[in-house]
Amino acid sequence: MSEELIPETPEQETEENEAAEAIKQRKNGLYPAVSDELAENMKSGWADTELHDLQPIPQAEHTANRRAALSARFPGERLVIPAGNLKTRSNDTEYAFRASTEYAYLTGDQTQDGVLVLEPTGATGHEATLYLLPRSNRENGEFWLDGQGELWVGRRNSLTEAEQLLGIPAKDVRELPAALAEATGPVRNVRGHDAAIEAALTDKVTAERDEELRVYLSEARLVKDAFEIAELQKACDATARGFEDVVKSLDKAEATSERFIEGTFFLRARIEGNDIGYGSICAAGPHATTLHWVRNDGAVRAGELLLLDAGVETNDLYTADVTRTLPINGTFSPLQRKIYDAVYEAQEAGIAAVKPGAAYRDFHDAAQRVLAEKLVEWGLLGDLSVDKVLELGLQRRWTLHGTGHMLGMDVHDCAAARTETYVDGTLEPGVCLTVEPGLYFQADDLTVPEEYRGIGVRIEDDILVTEDGNRNLSDSLPRQADEVESWMARLKG
Repeated sequence: MSEELIPETPEQETEENEAAEAIKQRKNGLYPAVSDELAENMKSGWADTELHDLQPIPQAEHTANRRAALSARFPGERLVIPAGNLKTRSNDTEYAFRASTEYAYLTGDQTQDGVLVLEPTGATGHEATLYLLPRSNRENGEFWLDGQGELWVGRRNSLTEAEQLLGIPAKDVRELPAALAEATGPVRNVRGHDAAIEAALTDKVTAERDEELRVYLSEARLVKDAFEIAELQKACDATARGFEDVVKSLDKAEATSERFIEGTFFLRARIEGNDIGYGSICAAGPHATTLHWVRNDGAVRAGELLLLDAGVETNDLYTADVTRTLPINGTFSPLQRKIYDAVYEAQEAGIAAVKPGAAYRDFHDAAQRVLAEKLVEWGLLGDLSVDKVLELGLQRRWTLHGTGHMLGMDVHDCAAARTETYVDGTLEPGVCLTVEPGLYFQADDLTVPEEYRGIGVRIEDDILVTEDGNRNLSDSLPRQADEVESWMARLKG
């Protein structure tokens, strides 16, 4: 029997009648009321659409392993991991929903309002339950009157379907806050995603204990499993095609603005994935010296450089993060090439330092040394030695940022990990990080020759640590200057 056809108690009927009245109250709606006849008519005449014999999603085995590791880390404690809720964009419209990384990592589910609860089964072990919204109700009119009803936003899986797909027992999430409020024993919650869950747990959790859970889930993602590596490769491959799309349409961008570039890449992200993994940086000319230029409203001019930093996020929420700096007319000027070659050399040194057993900081230090050497060679730091420049950090006026970061479901993945396991940690197979040195000469920087001003260059690739070194997941995009020019010429025809 489907969920909608279970016989109701008088109390349930009263609640549904009250809910129906609440649903009907739509300010400024063209229909002031729903007649009893229409309400009754809408209850029947619908085909049974329950899906049967569903197969588990591809990552179900991996999410089960991740939950098992989580269970082992926090024996005897109730663990609560929410997906999050819709966020208002304007009045009654919402931003596109993206499940919290922790929730999606542990379940493979991406639906709003979901909550994963691991109930301890004793001193060791947990029983996982996924609390979800069931199919929208057809008896009280929710499915066609409510703004989140199925006729408005689409069908969602039944609880039975969700169990088959995700491999986790499922229950109605609307029952969860009351159940959590009555729960006893130690509890940990991933905060910041679901206010109702946090309110139900307010007297049962502490900030310190919740932070320990968040830190663990961040560090668990430092080493990627086989599913995650395949997703990251898929993201990089789609991203490369997005960069090709941009090069082919640069003439249209010159006729409009950076937003044509932004829209072109976004189209590829939506065709091949879920979305862009972060706001695309489509920085032409002097905008390339602004690290996170996402306004993307500037002119695109021949003779200048385009710094494109963008990544496709796959349907399973793994993102690429790739940057190329391209001559808009297809050919580097001598000065542009000199600066570009310096960044390329620094990136090569950084990538070479990524290997098992290396300190995480090694790739950053290697790339920064090359850039410092170039800045000294060009006479921008007086008569100081390279070692002194690095000791004082003076190169940072023009290099600005760190040379990379962890990559995964978040573009800046594992951000809550402890310093000793992240930047002070050691690389091992399965770690994925970016290597992205850059040089940025601001348009108003009077300490450099005038011809340098307004030039920004960054080259970024996604590097997987392997058993014997590393693999560049984004190497289908050219990096060396001559190869970039040849690639662009070929794409432009």
